[in-house]
Amino acid sequence: MWSTIISEFSDSPSQSRVVRFLLENGFGITQEGRISCNGIEIPATAIAKAIKSDRRVVDSTARRILELPLLKKIFINMRATPDLSRVGESLGYTVITIVPKNANEHGIVGAAVRVLSDHLLSIRQIFVTDPNFSEEPKLVIIIDEPLPTGVIEKIRVLPQVKQIII
Repeated sequence: MWSTIISEFSDSPSQSRVVRFLLENGFGITQEGRISCNGIEIPATAIAKAIKSDRRVVDSTARRILELPLLKKIFINMRATPDLSRVGESLGYTVITIVPKNANEHGIVGAAVRVLSDHLLSIRQIFVTDPNFSEEPKLVIIIDEPLPTGVIEKIRVLPQVKQIII
């Protein structure tokens, strides 16, 4: 699906950067063609500044998205979810970041979750960066409690795991 979205803008590298930025951040588009995050409008100038582009490129990308039925449906309904990984420690959570050997390989999330569930650990949040949008895809798992002895080692030896960061 993501490759279809990106290929739709392959004729315009600047608009492609806008679309990628919107997807990476969970930003949507209102019926009026304004960029939004969970219903709160974000000025096109702010988006343009963040991606080192021009406001007109952001505006034209939003209009183009609304002209394409599939993309319109996606971006009108897009919602952002808070990423607790940066504040997890302050909230008393344990944040486990797993860097996969191959982010396109199946079973990475399931294998890690299985190890945690075998130890009866409660998962507060799971965040996976899409390998199509991130140069360094990763799996972030946030749990409510400190890790029991041996859990990290069991995750580290999973065949899909390249590196673990706590």
